[in-house]
Amino acid sequence: MFSFYIEYEYWFAATQLILAMLGMGATLTPSDFKDILLEPKSVSIGIGIQLMLIPILTYLFIHSFDITGGIAVGLALIASIPGGTVSNIFTHFAKGNTALSITITAITTVACLLTTPVILSLLIQQYMPNNFEMPTAKIASEIGLCLLLPLVAGMLCLKAIPKYAENISNGCIRGSILVIVMIVIGSLGAGRLDLKSFGLNNILLIIALMATFSIANTIVTRLFKLAQADTTAIDMEVIVRNVNLGILINASIFPATSENAALGNTVLFSLLLFGALQLAAGTAMIARQRFKTQS
Repeated sequence: MFSFYIEYEYWFAATQLILAMLGMGATLTPSDFKDILLEPKSVSIGIGIQLMLIPILTYLFIHSFDITGGIAVGLALIASIPGGTVSNIFTHFAKGNTALSITITAITTVACLLTTPVILSLLIQQYMPNNFEMPTAKIASEIGLCLLLPLVAGMLCLKAIPKYAENISNGCIRGSILVIVMIVIGSLGAGRLDLKSFGLNNILLIIALMATFSIANTIVTRLFKLAQADTTAIDMEVIVRNVNLGILINASIFPATSENAALGNTVLFSLLLFGALQLAAGTAMIARQRFKTQS
């Protein structure tokens, strides 16, 4: 069974991303983008944090702690991917600016067609094997085919069959979660996820990076005196990232059957660990905001 997973790992990764983006697209309309004009300050700051500040912080983090190998690649991949659909849901439950969250997610998702390959090349090229070449064109095409096209298809579903769009969205997102669970089980069974070899130090590094993102975001949003609802939305975008995309890119450039599989194992563990931590952090943020609202 696990040999089957290894053989088709890439398609597991592609399926979970396509389903997630179909689900997100079925909740969006072109009018959601009008917030760019209505709230240019918050949108601009949120996008700037995502596309500029986060990669810069990650670069400094990697070099400050002299991080190399798979963990460096994993951290860089986390920094290069945009926010995910879950950030919009968490923003809603935390009583943040949901429209702002959706707008930032949508814009950074489109932008990552160009930004993700560039950020990866700048951050991790020196940590890769000597014979490795960053497949920039391949990454860009996969983002287009597995992320942007399903997003547009979902939006078209909402426009064409609005009364079924919610069910389509819910079904796709649940399907994506199911495939993620299958990826975890398949990776564990195939030996791709090894907690002992990953090490406690690397776990602490990922926790520290997430804390760095959150602290930096708090400083910037307070410096620009953004409303609390906008701050919450941007914080969710920074913390709750599209790990689905990261899993696809990892499966593409470090397949389990390649000579760089060991490197890919560390990257995959980094992504899944960050994904689990971001869910815990997002839940804690929701509880904190609801407590503030009630008190």
